[in-house]
Amino acid sequence: MLGAVNESKHLATLLVSCADRRGLVAGLAQLLYGHGANILDSDQHSDPAEGMFFQRIRFDMSELMTDRTALEQGVREVAERFQMNWRISYAHDVKRVAIFVSKYDHCLYDLLLRHRAGELACQIPLIISNHPDLGRVAEEFGVAFHVFPVDKQNKAEQEAKELELLRHRSIDLVVLARYMQILSPAFCDELPGQVINIHHSFLPAFVGSKPYHQAHERGVKLIGATAHYVTSDLDQGPIIEQGVKRVSHRDSVDELVRKGRDLEKAVLSQAVRWHLEDRVLVYNNKTVVFE
Repeated sequence: MLGAVNESKHLATLLVSCADRRGLVAGLAQLLYGHGANILDSDQHSDPAEGMFFQRIRFDMSELMTDRTALEQGVREVAERFQMNWRISYAHDVKRVAIFVSKYDHCLYDLLLRHRAGELACQIPLIISNHPDLGRVAEEFGVAFHVFPVDKQNKAEQEAKELELLRHRSIDLVVLARYMQILSPAFCDELPGQVINIHHSFLPAFVGSKPYHQAHERGVKLIGATAHYVTSDLDQGPIIEQGVKRVSHRDSVDELVRKGRDLEKAVLSQAVRWHLEDRVLVYNNKTVVFE
């Protein structure tokens, strides 16, 4: 394990997006080679309809001939030449995740168990809820648990306190693990591309508190779940991952709920993992996900 940790501290990931043109791949490869970085894998995508280019490069810096500052300056110069959007993430800068929950515990348990098993490369120092019910789960996993009861009168005040706590704990990503509150536009705008939500995929049909009951009444044949980045437009943010499962007339409401929750857990954990591994690029309210 120690060897794996020492090895990973030299790894970095570069994500870029820009208008598609000749020389992009060669320019980035030559830059990294010139600094002594070893490209481990590279994936790229061109969108001819949008005229856009996207690339993810994972590289090893153990034999870097310069330092991190010089490398970033080199990337910046290439990015300016090609008018690229870019970011570099370093494996040793482990992302810090806060989980928001209400009373449903299935997604919370799944994320915490996957984290304990080493499937999610992050720290989870904080769980925030609008109810005290799941404090026992946080205690079981040794995670700090904070309750911010929310109603129409105190929503802005409570969100301000939550944001202050997130800043104080240096949180990089917020995961809404069935958090049954609508975040205000001000909250969403404070954390662009840093909040992931999960919900059933019946929307815009079957809106309300009992979508599976409505789906059962309509005799649906597919159920699903969607994980997306949260924006100020309710449930309209860029989609990261979706999953579907076939159901039939034999399934009771309880069976639909059970199957739906299984999908929610799997879809949410996959979306979180891809974000943590810097596999997601957002543009025009949709995503490119490098699997």
